[in-house]
This record gives sequence, structure tokens and C-alpha cells, in this order.
Amino acid sequence: MQSLSWQEQLAQAIRQPNDLLDYVGLMADSIGYSQQSIEQFPVRVPYAFADRIQRNNPDDPLLRQVFPYIDEEDDCEGYVNDPLAEANVQPVQGLLHKYNSRVLSISTGACAIHCRYCFRRHFPYQESSTNGKHLEQSLDYIRSDETIKEVILSGGDPLTLSDRRLIELCQALSQIDHIKRIRFHTRIPVVLPARLSEELIKQIANIGKTLIFVLHINHANEIDDAVINNIKLLRRFNILVLNQSVLLKGINDSTESLIALSERLVENQVTPYYLHLLDPVTGTAHFNVDEQVAKILIQKMHESVSGYLVPRLVKEEVGKAGKTRV
Repeated sequence: MQSLSWQEQLAQAIRQPNDLLDYVGLMADSIGYSQQSIEQFPVRVPYAFADRIQRNNPDDPLLRQVFPYIDEEDDCEGYVNDPLAEANVQPVQGLLHKYNSRVLSISTGACAIHCRYCFRRHFPYQESSTNGKHLEQSLDYIRSDETIKEVILSGGDPLTLSDRRLIELCQALSQIDHIKRIRFHTRIPVVLPARLSEELIKQIANIGKTLIFVLHINHANEIDDAVINNIKLLRRFNILVLNQSVLLKGINDSTESLIALSERLVENQVTPYYLHLLDPVTGTAHFNVDEQVAKILIQKMHESVSGYLVPRLVKEEVGKAGKTRV
């Protein structure tokens, strides 16, 4: 599988719950899954990620992130399709302007992996992605507002775009003088390591802006040699690499798990940046960790390790000028 191109690996990703169970050594139908949920938000798991799931373990923390448990059908009060009200902060299609000094570009609706806790699992990508004329409208908006210092490329995952489109987008942003930083929010260096190439990183690193990659890793078991090589590649080109995680019940909701992740990140020159409380999106209530429990976990981390190993515990609140520290 590793000899395939990244595009071929993406095309051949696991797309059925029972195929995923079979691949990790579990009996088909041994875990109940939600057909209703996968019709709305299909399964997608690259083999490169599935290879890190522990065999014969129905409670594996990586499996729990990507398997569509029947719990997704629970109808829980307060869980909605657009918990961050992102539909209300798009000055032009595909561009979110929630916070001062920065905008977020929905550069694509595609992801290499479908994480079941995703807060954009119900996002209307067909209506809200930046492409064609909407891309030019986004660039015009950014050019017109000199208070914008940073552009965040998100999605979906921006690294599902072709090299050509990524480079063209970065070059277009590089020509806007008041833009100082371009930030990538991406899970692909972790879940589809073959996507990154030295040539791509070299070209985007040479555009004349500060580059930041914010990875999304929730558990230490996600970090294998291929992921470490990608981090080294980014660091070689002086790209700042941060990590953000989501606190998820049954996956990383213990002090030991969080410390193990931070240790693994820091030893590979990645800063543990944010630990997010779950955004209450429809179908994800079974992942929720109570805020008071989260605060206790962070306090125990402070009592156990150096401060730079402790991520900032945050939550998103609609209408606030930034993330809320918890």
C-alpha cells in the first residue's frame, strides 16, 4: 500500500464499517454501527491510519475516532448541525471571519479521513467551499481589509488539494503585503503521510511568508515513523509545527494519555498548543467529557510535567472574539 501514490491511497481508503472491523481483526457486525449516520457522513479511513489501530481491540483509541458507533443516533439536547454558527460569519462564500486579524478559508470540503467527532460533519461544503470565482472574491476581501494579518487554510483538509492549486493559492496570498502568516490546519501529515513531499514543502516555504502547520493528533499511538519523518520535513524548512487535540471520552480522557501524547509531540519538536472541549455537533454526544473533568485532567498534568507539555484547554463560544480558556 505504501508504494501507491497518495492519490491512490486516498482513493482506496476503507469506506465500510465491516471492512474496517475485518481489517483490524474484529468480527463483522461485532460492534453496532449507525447506517443512518454513514449515509450522512460516510466512513473514510486510509490504510496508513488503519495500520496503527491495535488488532483485536474493540476499544482501541484510534478505532474509536473513526468507527460510526450506534451512539451517533442519540438525540441529545444542545447538539446541533452548526454548533459554532459558522454560517453567520462568511462575508464571502468559503471564507470565515470570526476573529480579529485572521480569516479562515474553507479551501476544500475533502478530507483524507472522516473523524466521527468532526464539528464540520454537517457543513454545507457544496455551498461554502472556496473555488473558482469564490476564490477570487475571497482574495479581494482579504486584500481590502488590512487588519487581516493571517490566513488559515482549512476545510476539509487543504492538503487534499493538488500541489499546483496549493502553490497557486499560497502565491496569491504572498502577494498581499499585509498578510504576514499562512497557517495550515491539517490532519493529512498524520493520517496520509505519503501526501507530503519535499518538493511541495520547499515551494510553499519559499513564498516569503511565515508558515505554520497546526496538526491534529489526539493520541500518541497516531505518531509513527512516517509521521515523524513528515514533522522533520516541515521543521527542516523552518516551519512552526503546533498540535491541537480534542478531548474525547474513551480515547484520550486520562492524564496518562494526555501526557504520553505531549511527550511524544515535544520529543519531535511539535508544541502541544490546544486541547479543545468537544463542539456539540449532532451525533457526537458520546464523545463528550465534562468541563470539570477536563479541568481536573489539566491540573493533574500541571502537577506532573513541565508547563510546556500542557496544552491550553479551550472551548469555542459563538460570538466570542477568540477561543475561551477553560
